[in-house]
Amino acid sequence: MQIATKKYQMFIDGEFVESSSNDTSQVINPATEEVISEVPKGTIADVRQAVDAAAKAQKEWAKLPAIERANYLRAISKGIRESVGNLARIISEEMGKTKALAEVEVNFTADYIDYTAEWARRYEGEIVQSDRPNENIFVFKQPIGVVAGILPWNFPFFLIARKAAPALLTGNTIVLKPSAESPNNALEFAKIVEKAGLPKGVINFVTGSGSVIGNELASNPKVGLVSLTGSYNAGAAVMRAAAENITKVSLELGGKAPAIVMADADLDLAVKSIVASRVINSGQVCNCAERVYVHEDIADEFYEKIAEVMKQTKFGNPLVHSDIDMGPLVNKSSLEAVEDHVKDAIAAGANLLTGGKRSGEVGYYFEPTVLINATNEMRIMQEEIFGPVLPIATFKDLDEAIDLANDCEFGLTSSIYTQNLDVAMRASNELQFGETYINRENFEAIQGFHAGWKKSGIGGADGKHGLEEYLQTHVVYLQYNLEKK
Repeated sequence: MQIATKKYQMFIDGEFVESSSNDTSQVINPATEEVISEVPKGTIADVRQAVDAAAKAQKEWAKLPAIERANYLRAISKGIRESVGNLARIISEEMGKTKALAEVEVNFTADYIDYTAEWARRYEGEIVQSDRPNENIFVFKQPIGVVAGILPWNFPFFLIARKAAPALLTGNTIVLKPSAESPNNALEFAKIVEKAGLPKGVINFVTGSGSVIGNELASNPKVGLVSLTGSYNAGAAVMRAAAENITKVSLELGGKAPAIVMADADLDLAVKSIVASRVINSGQVCNCAERVYVHEDIADEFYEKIAEVMKQTKFGNPLVHSDIDMGPLVNKSSLEAVEDHVKDAIAAGANLLTGGKRSGEVGYYFEPTVLINATNEMRIMQEEIFGPVLPIATFKDLDEAIDLANDCEFGLTSSIYTQNLDVAMRASNELQFGETYINRENFEAIQGFHAGWKKSGIGGADGKHGLEEYLQTHVVYLQYNLEKK
């Protein structure tokens, strides 16, 4: 491996700083397996310094009118738009995302921040009717205080905005922990924050391991909300750490999204949408289509069409090739996990239609893969794959399809392909998932609400309901014109 070419610093209380331990960790390019940077390996002391800075800054930050806080957000989005190419390259380099998708992520991040800023004059409390004469009941919506944001590696730049933008707009301050796999983009974000002139301590970035940084953030008594996007295991660990202080948690965890293809479906649309939802970001997206249930009457035709499209999927080094559909997986352990899932499914009776193995000797590449004759008893139909692998099962009727789809401990997203309104509405009412996509790919909207059921999470993000995650209510009972005794 080559020597790291970049050295980053954390961002605490408006300053770029080293770790108190002076220790660092290396960031690897998954396409080449080369070291591309060194970042500080933060400590508990670093986290506490960041939380203290955020707590100190929050009092004055909350006193600003929301529209002034929104203006700071707009300054950040302006800085992002001025650096799209550079930021996209950094994201591609550290986690293997295609350049086109990385550019979409950067622009979408700026859009998200601008959208959130628009809520400055829109979020509101209430005046509730009292049972007593001469009394008003006010329901104020107020900031929680210090927020902790624990970020994933798969959409690392966008998730900064998803957590920080609504937190800041509503008067909170935030401490963010980037993923150890893809921290570079977050520390570039910090440079934009500094240039935008936010008051010191309003946004802080501490890099390091989840077991150290994440655990301290979740257990710190000065933190009022912990928002995590990550695996079920990470979410469960955060809940345990937060329990001591009864700290509020908002968790977006794993998914195992079913895609149901009815006999009357537009097969070309279904194939295009499901493949797009499977190979995006090399299959490393929580709301990806993870398993397919196709009606037995059209199964053979569907197999043929989807295998052909998956075979045509191009992959390679995103910094070298611009005409590819996906890059490598994020690291060696992810590659080995995907390989293990496929081998296990074949051993359990699934049949390989295309793909099924690693590609190349350098880089963490796995071929786009289709498995048929899968059953719900197989591990590959129950556990999140996080790779470009698509297992397929068949069903006889809608009742069976819905039962199979719901037979899972996760409940993030789902989809169905049909031209029958009755079928679409039944699916909308009976699928046990936070989101259902009908005749389209799995990708949420800024103004929607991205929230999982079951083990896919607690709380949610985006839109009005996502903004309210960062607010708490303060009810005031005002009695007036009291008679003097």
